[in-house]
Amino acid sequence: MFHGNNKVCWSLMVWALVFLGPSAKAAPVDEPEDDGFDLENYDLNAVTDWENLNIYGDNYDYDDLDEKIEVGTLAPESPPSSEDYDEEVTLATQTPAPVTLDFKGPGLFGPESGLGMPICLLCTCVSGSVYCDDVGLEQMPPLPKDTTHFYGRFNNIRHIKSSDFLNLNKLQSIDLTENQISEMDEDVFQSLKQLQELLLAHNNLKMLPLLPNTLKRVDLRSNQLISRGVHLEGFKDMEQLEFLYLSNNNLDYVPTPLPLSLRVLHLQNNNIQVLHEDTFCNSHDLNFIRRNLEDIRLDGNPVDLNLFAQAYICLPRLPVGNH
Repeated sequence: MFHGNNKVCWSLMVWALVFLGPSAKAAPVDEPEDDGFDLENYDLNAVTDWENLNIYGDNYDYDDLDEKIEVGTLAPESPPSSEDYDEEVTLATQTPAPVTLDFKGPGLFGPESGLGMPICLLCTCVSGSVYCDDVGLEQMPPLPKDTTHFYGRFNNIRHIKSSDFLNLNKLQSIDLTENQISEMDEDVFQSLKQLQELLLAHNNLKMLPLLPNTLKRVDLRSNQLISRGVHLEGFKDMEQLEFLYLSNNNLDYVPTPLPLSLRVLHLQNNNIQVLHEDTFCNSHDLNFIRRNLEDIRLDGNPVDLNLFAQAYICLPRLPVGNH
């Protein structure tokens, strides 16, 4: 019976292939990837050996280790080397040496001052100019050798010594306006062969030292100058002097003779009472004309200029004062 049925089944499959063509063929089954499961031979009733199951691939033979690590046998860590740390430097405590000013030492008029500190840390140094305004100075600071202009205004300097300007051969201008200067050594400026400006306004000077003949501008306003405190003929040889400011002092007369180069002379608010024929003019030369001196201030003095017309007849302009 089964034999007859088999023949019928095979006959039907042949007819199906003939009439349906290749479409009746079963779709090819993709080949399983590496080591797929064999479902036909898989035994569902088998017992899995979980102890020997390897899901990680090849077994690692731990018996091949040559050495075994036992607890307590690890070597202690070596202490860090001193190279791992920055070396700590301990400076010995020293008692500071007393501060002294060495005015003849090699560093005094160089980049370092007599205090052992560069003066340009205290002041401002720019292209030969040293600015020490309002920094509380009580004495002149040592200056660099190449100083051309020094500004020490609004300080508390009282005494200017001859050693303050040694070896400063390039110095052209000194401005010590508004200090408390009451004393200066007689030869304090004699070594300054290029000095052109000396500004000492608003101090306490009663007497002047010898002044260099190279000066072009002198400002001594608002001091306590008296006539006997100014050298006789002290301005005569200053052939480059153009500006002379002596207002607000205690002068009794005009400091003559005055150089012909002078353009401005301010003497207001002094104690000048008389003028002489030779104060500005030349009594021996009636044709003499002082052409440069165009600005004279005598206001604030007790002198009556109308009484001394011959004293300023050679001037291009009348002095300012009590006429």
